[in-house]
Amino acid sequence: MSTEAVTEPGAPRLASETWVDIQPRRAILAMPEYHPPLAGRNGLRLDFNENTHAPSPRVREALGRITLEGFTIYPERGPVEAVVAQHLGLKPEQVLLTNAVDEAIHIVCFTFLEEGDECLFAVPSFFMYDVNAMGMGAKLVRVQADDTLAFPYERMLAAITPKTKLIILTTPNNPTGAITTREQIHNIAKAAPHAVILVDEAYFHFQGDTVMGDLVEGADAPQNILVARTFSKAYGLANLRVGLLAGPVSLLNHLRKASSPYNVNGVALAAVEACIGDTEYIDWYVQQMHEGRARIEKALDNMKVPRWPSHANFVLMHIGPRHKQFVNEMRTRNILVRDRSADPGLDGCVRLTVGLPDQVSMGIQALRDALAGINWQPAEVIKPETEPKETPEYE
Repeated sequence: MSTEAVTEPGAPRLASETWVDIQPRRAILAMPEYHPPLAGRNGLRLDFNENTHAPSPRVREALGRITLEGFTIYPERGPVEAVVAQHLGLKPEQVLLTNAVDEAIHIVCFTFLEEGDECLFAVPSFFMYDVNAMGMGAKLVRVQADDTLAFPYERMLAAITPKTKLIILTTPNNPTGAITTREQIHNIAKAAPHAVILVDEAYFHFQGDTVMGDLVEGADAPQNILVARTFSKAYGLANLRVGLLAGPVSLLNHLRKASSPYNVNGVALAAVEACIGDTEYIDWYVQQMHEGRARIEKALDNMKVPRWPSHANFVLMHIGPRHKQFVNEMRTRNILVRDRSADPGLDGCVRLTVGLPDQVSMGIQALRDALAGINWQPAEVIKPETEPKETPEYE
């Protein structure tokens, strides 16, 4: 294929060497690149914290009602936002549907961060916080959790400065499973009235505590708290990419202005409207996760594999220096798990997603066999490092 410029007939042609090397903004050059480890995911999916079963049966029924003509129509987000808002006990203008939580994070950063502003969050956490904040030229202030991996509340408070513009709190946190309490969230919001507080509740269903109810408009409603939720985990719609932002109307007006009007497709909107009210399904699925998580934690304790307490649909364990060998050994047994060693403070750590009962049984058996296959011993485990060795993987 020619590298010369395409020109109109008769116009002078430019040699390829005359092209200038066009560079993006400095913030984009400095921004870390992520590489989703999606290739070759053939096996039992205990690696991405996805729903390993299926969404509500109502989703299939709703998708069956979509006509071919429906694919020719631009999607209308507003009516489904009203349905979701009613489910959450909020006004429609307090809810914005997004293309998963990934876009929610991007819209918040795009809307509120200027170059030089400080974005504060605890680590280890979701890598897309780094990507989106750095992309806006913000200064990242990462507060490292200690060996317990509990939320570093006091150090987060101490890190707030007049330049802090965005504070991201994740509860339960991925990949640790730790929580931030409602009291801590409100105290941080009060300590930084000049900053937006984004509470990422992607794993809310598996723990149950939330500040969503505090957003109901009234005299005591916080004016700087936003809540992000996803339909990718408990609802099982990861492939359709749907999330939401909720908060005070004053902030949502800005976010809506920054959002694309057609960011959520019509198939996804139909699925959300169908599943949001199926509390019977969600209650059943969450119960499966609670029981499965307890089984995995008990099995790890019996195998003397160090782990951290989890409030999500996964368990983080400490394998030690041979973590990559362990992950590969699990893959040979058709079980996919996630190596989290690249995350700050998690050297040697591996994350295991909770599945349905039969999947949990398969996972536990594979754990036993894989550890035996590499002749793993508890004495191998050393204290995790506090700095990442490489760019963290996404999700």
